[in-house]
Amino acid sequence: MKITGRNAVNEALNSGVTIDRLAVARGLKDSQANNLINIAKSKGIKITFLDKEILDKESKGAKHQGFIAEITDYKYSTVEDILQDAAIKGQDPFLIILDGVEDPHNLGSVLRVADCGGVHGVIIARHRAASVNETVIRVSSGAAAHVKVARVTNVNDVIKNLKEQNIIVLAAETGGDNLYKTNLKGALALVIGGEDSGVKRLTKQLCDGVISLPMFGEVNSLNASVACGAVVYEAIRQRNFD
Repeated sequence: MKITGRNAVNEALNSGVTIDRLAVARGLKDSQANNLINIAKSKGIKITFLDKEILDKESKGAKHQGFIAEITDYKYSTVEDILQDAAIKGQDPFLIILDGVEDPHNLGSVLRVADCGGVHGVIIARHRAASVNETVIRVSSGAAAHVKVARVTNVNDVIKNLKEQNIIVLAAETGGDNLYKTNLKGALALVIGGEDSGVKRLTKQLCDGVISLPMFGEVNSLNASVACGAVVYEAIRQRNFD
């Protein structure tokens, strides 16, 4: 797997991800580039200096900013890993469940939101959904190296299991209760639906409730990652500042 861009490479260098090779554009002399190169050298990572045109081909159109790292395939966590992380920190579990999000750009943006918002982990489906790949890592600006992601066979089974552990599961979808009048404190999992279909009917029925953002325009729908960000930060406000 290849990751591109200075932020993503920097996060990979500092997170313990195994980097097999770091390709760097020739002639870079700025302080940020020198710092990344020095970190890679200190970790014994193989560095290859290449002409920019070669990196352009390797990146397949992605903005590499002079850096491409080849890493081992992404290592997924388990749901139990995520819950254990919350327990170790002495915090109520705070999770995001993605129900059929297929766009890797949306998944990358959600991981960025999760990292910024202190979410303990993101749960994605194994089938008919985006997986963590080069695009996701790049869009996440390195957040993929810090957020635990569990890839599961059946999202609905996970929801049932979380509810048995007294974790409230709420679907973010149109036609639900006002987000700003809903209690988002305590052990919580937020379900965000796919780009076209939203949260699936059966999944929505399994949830403890449905919450919605007030809409005042003509379109009345938001991109999955944008909606996720809005809901997560309302939860943060309630959990930390109420």
